[in-house]
Amino acid sequence: VQVVESGGGLVQAGGSLRLSCAASGLTFSNYRVGWFRQTPGKERGLVAAIAWTGGSTYYADSVKGRFTISRDNAKNTVYLQMNSLKPEDTAVYYCALAPGIYSYNSWGQGTQVTVSS
Repeated sequence: VQVVESGGGLVQAGGSLRLSCAASGLTFSNYRVGWFRQTPGKERGLVAAIAWTGGSTYYADSVKGRFTISRDNAKNTVYLQMNSLKPEDTAVYYCALAPGIYSYNSWGQGTQVTVSS
């Protein structure tokens, strides 16, 4: 199983980025997918998640109305569209997959997002 994130970078406050998470080596449509983020000294936290059908999504309160998660099962890819970015969104963003009802067990290497004020 391979999970690869891309799309991170440096952006000014108020700007946008779109992160991509591409997975291989598994039946992607059987997995929930979550985006997590982590800053130094803090625990990794769930930012957004999407069910295997794409019909159910979750957002942390801090990103509601600004971030949108979506998936394309035909491309084995999940996206995180991040708008109206704030300096506090600066973090390493990780994509993770969870089979069925089980916990997230396949992680990517992370992609850095830096939002300047």
